[in-house]
Amino acid sequence: MTSIRRCFSFTFYETNGEQGAIETITTASAMQAQAQTLRNQGKRIVLVPTMGFLHEGHLSLMRLGLAHADALVVSIFVNPTQFGPGEDLEAYPRDFDRDLALCRDEGAAVVFAPQPEEIYPAGFQTHVDLESLPKHLCGKSRPVHFRGVATVVTKLFNIVSPHMAVFGEKDFQQLTVIRRMVRDLNLPVGILGGPTFREADGLAMSSRNAYLTPAQRPAALSLIQSLHLAREMAANGETDARRIVEAATGMINAHPEARIDYVAVCNPQTLEDLTRLDGPARMFLAVRVGRARLIDNMAIN
Repeated sequence: MTSIRRCFSFTFYETNGEQGAIETITTASAMQAQAQTLRNQGKRIVLVPTMGFLHEGHLSLMRLGLAHADALVVSIFVNPTQFGPGEDLEAYPRDFDRDLALCRDEGAAVVFAPQPEEIYPAGFQTHVDLESLPKHLCGKSRPVHFRGVATVVTKLFNIVSPHMAVFGEKDFQQLTVIRRMVRDLNLPVGILGGPTFREADGLAMSSRNAYLTPAQRPAALSLIQSLHLAREMAANGETDARRIVEAATGMINAHPEARIDYVAVCNPQTLEDLTRLDGPARMFLAVRVGRARLIDNMAIN
């Protein structure tokens, strides 16, 4: 039986009569104060930023973070500034009580769960915008997305004061943007990338997988199948990136439910399209299947 007692911006969760080690914080000032307390105690803070509706992929990032942390902080915030017009901000799946229980079970010390007006108060007008990296891949069809990501992550770093933050490689462009931002702005935060966590059939775990119907599953699986095809072609000596893209595109287009946003082979550091595989190369995919916009990526050579 779980009881809850509220104290200002904190929520303490007690289980079986004993107070647990997790607390939720909803205001920036309270989170900054807690972070300063943890640092004064000599504790190493690791942050895992999320938009909630947690799945095993998020939990794998928490476990990775815990290996480097004295205090793990998980943020749960559906960031409105990274959604464009007509995207699924209002429909984005949410289940805060379940998320909080999972964070507690994984050993998080703090859940930071602010409301939008706490992060973007009235009159907010300051944003973080990168010049080049957001213009590739997802940034072409989601022009406001990475400005929203860079802004909210910068704010989270200033509020939580982590020594390190963990992001998943499934959102490889996001990870690349954040690493560049941290270098460019001299932010004192180490960035750790966690490998893509997949479901048993190979589909990259995503909160948006909840949108898929059973009939749409084969189309969704064409993403991982096309990535394996690309890797196999590269292993067999294919160096023409255009041929690899054409083969992957054909595999995905064999499913009428799948609508390709992009299929690209890119330099993993600059995200620029490659014509030949004469160095490190990574394939990136974004495909709409029903209501779900799915992304995936894989190093192919």
